[in-house]
Amino acid sequence: MRNFLVLIVIVFTIISCDSNRVYDEYQSMEDNTWLQSDIITFDFSISDTISKNNIFINLRNNKDYEFSNLFMITKMDFPNGTKIIDTLEYEMTDKLGNFLGSGYTDIKQNKLFYKENVQFLEKGNYRFQIEQAMRKNGNIQGLDSLKGITDIGLRIELTTE
Repeated sequence: MRNFLVLIVIVFTIISCDSNRVYDEYQSMEDNTWLQSDIITFDFSISDTISKNNIFINLRNNKDYEFSNLFMITKMDFPNGTKIIDTLEYEMTDKLGNFLGSGYTDIKQNKLFYKENVQFLEKGNYRFQIEQAMRKNGNIQGLDSLKGITDIGLRIELTTE
């Protein structure tokens, strides 16, 4: 009985630590490589049209990532058919070439702001898509593969205003 109570307390503590989470999912990249043809898709449902939210793109990379930045194209589809498409650039290293993000191992976790204080105005099902848009110098075509990306995620959380 005592072990059961300890387990309940641990589970409750873990759940309550992330009370701002609305949505949080990751997709792993096969062979730690993000192919140009890979469009990462997240489907989520929104029922709260009053609260404001922050939206993050979460990214994990390892030491095999070759670039100091990352270009992505995102698309969000709303329940009413509206679409928002953005081209984004994020810094992945500091000026000395050290990877940004958290983590003490070869894997770095990056929580990249996408949108702040978003109020979803309608209930329903949303779709968020991400594709990599990296190019090598002098090459108009995109990279076929982007090595060193291990996981890509989407997180939506309530603002703490």
